Amino acid sequence: MTRRSRIVVTAASLALLLLYVFPLWRIGLEAPQYPEGLGMEIWAHTVAGAGPYDLNNINNLNHYIGMKRIEPDAIPELRIMPWIIALLSVLGLATAAAGKRWMLYGWVGLLLVVSVAGLADFYMWAYDYGHNLDHEHAIIKIPGMSYQPPLLGSKQLLNFRATSWPHVGGWIAILAVGLATGSAFLELRRARGRAGRFPEATT
Repeated sequence: MTRRSRIVVTAASLALLLLYVFPLWRIGLEAPQYPEGLGMEIWAHTVAGAGPYDLNNINNLNHYIGMKRIEPDAIPELRIMPWIIALLSVLGLATAAAGKRWMLYGWVGLLLVVSVAGLADFYMWAYDYGHNLDHEHAIIKIPGMSYQPPLLGSKQLLNFRATSWPHVGGWIAILAVGLATGSAFLELRRARGRAGRFPEATT
């Protein structure tokens, strides 16, 4: 690995630690009866309202349509995610210290796998909350209606406009993964270039 790549990998690894400080994702709800909107922030270790009473208000609204309450303590991923972030950061720092390309490729591959798995898990979590409704006790019942928020972008849910976008921590994670992937790509291209100039080095 070049010195520049090692610096970039170090920066990306340390940036992952900021995911303990900033929320990863934000889901917002806008409706006429809530002109200031309601927001829910997803952190690495918990789920919280954007405002002091937002999560409680969202849970109360969910009760009307038969959705389960959002209880952070009941979401096992929130207990695992902080450890995964720490492991990825430590492995990245070890990669930068060792300066081995094979370690870089493995670390970047792990970053990409964890990122895709995290988004897939988030989608399934939202799907479960939006589709598995308690119709028996729901006050508002609309046959065939589901209330899954979008993974990205906006979606109309009854009289609410739901939006879902990365928060500060999410953008930091995207930047870190992008920097790491770019470094791996440049290192791979550099290695192939050297192999082309010195074929005997590949034997």
